[in-house]
Amino acid sequence: MKIEAEPLQPVVCPQCNGSGWEYVEGRGWRDCSCRISHRSKKLLEAARIPRRYHACSFDNYQPQGTPNDPSFVSQARALLVAKRLVDMSPLNEIGIIFFGPCGVGKTHLAAAIAKALVTKKGVGCLYYDFRDLLKEIQDSYSTSSPNSEFKVLRPVYDVDVLILDELGAMRPTDWVLDTMTQIINNRYNNRKTTIFATNYLDEPSASGEESLTDRVGTRLRSRLREMCKAVHIAGEDFRKKISSNNGLKF
Repeated sequence: MKIEAEPLQPVVCPQCNGSGWEYVEGRGWRDCSCRISHRSKKLLEAARIPRRYHACSFDNYQPQGTPNDPSFVSQARALLVAKRLVDMSPLNEIGIIFFGPCGVGKTHLAAAIAKALVTKKGVGCLYYDFRDLLKEIQDSYSTSSPNSEFKVLRPVYDVDVLILDELGAMRPTDWVLDTMTQIINNRYNNRKTTIFATNYLDEPSASGEESLTDRVGTRLRSRLREMCKAVHIAGEDFRKKISSNNGLKF
């Protein structure tokens, strides 16, 4: 005897009964939590946060060392500034530029900001490693590419909050400098919040090291000062600790 399976019934939110709206006494109608959750999921997918940083949050960013250590103080301050940016959004247009060596949590904080903005404020975010963005733009010039330069750059221009990691990592050719200037000037002129992360300091600690100005040019560095709050993060490379404790033997 053949048994026919009952068709699956769509799950209807019991709070709004599928309408997407809920009534709050004394405050009127607002988006139901089910709609907010769905929108947040779509915004998180569109943010392009790398898989390695999906779990990053403010709660699991732990300043290293003791409270009296300069490194601990700088990391704790960076966390505080990152949280404040989220609290002030969307009224705030000033971004952040995280300075610091590898492994001190610059990308962790940037990803945490994006996740908090999306889930708590419904603010659209977009993450790019600057090197990957420049490569996508270069690839769009190929006649076989389905993308155009405008198609690549439009979401970079339009998104509410843009995160550009590894600022200055590409060798500063004329084309790289022109492209960086085009992107940053567009967001500056349109009062869009941008968050940067860079390993290059304004005052390198060792002789012969390049500064951020060396990598992006004097005019662009001046523009960044107006667009962003500078946050310096000190400390040792946390990835070295992970590597020494991962239990793998070769």
